Amino acid sequence: MSRKAPRLIHRQMVERWKKDPTFLKAYAELDTEFALLRELLLARQQAGLSQAAVAKKMGTKAPAVTRLETSLSGSTHSPTIATLKKYAKAVGCTLEIRLVRRRAAEG
Repeated sequence: MSRKAPRLIHRQMVERWKKDPTFLKAYAELDTEFALLRELLLARQQAGLSQAAVAKKMGTKAPAVTRLETSLSGSTHSPTIATLKKYAKAVGCTLEIRLVRRRAAEG
C-alpha cells in the first residue's frame, strides 16, 4: 500500500517558496502586475460580468479578455492604456494611473 504525499494548497506552496531569495525577488518584480490583475478581476466581479460580457462591451471577443487577464499574471504581454481604458469602461470604472514615490529602503 503506497501513501500519497499530502497535497498543498496554493497559499501553502507560496509560503514555502517565499523562503527562497530567488523566488522573493521575482515575486516582488511582478507586484505591480499582480496588483493590476486583482483590480481588474475585482472590478469585473463587482460589476457582475463574465469575460464574455466584458468583451462584448469592449467590442471584442471573450478570448481577448481572457488573454488580457491572464497575461498580467505571467507578464507575457503589457496591455495598452487604450485597452485598459476600454476594460475599465466596460466594468463601470475609470482608469487611474499614478506614480508613487518609492520609500528610501526600496532604492
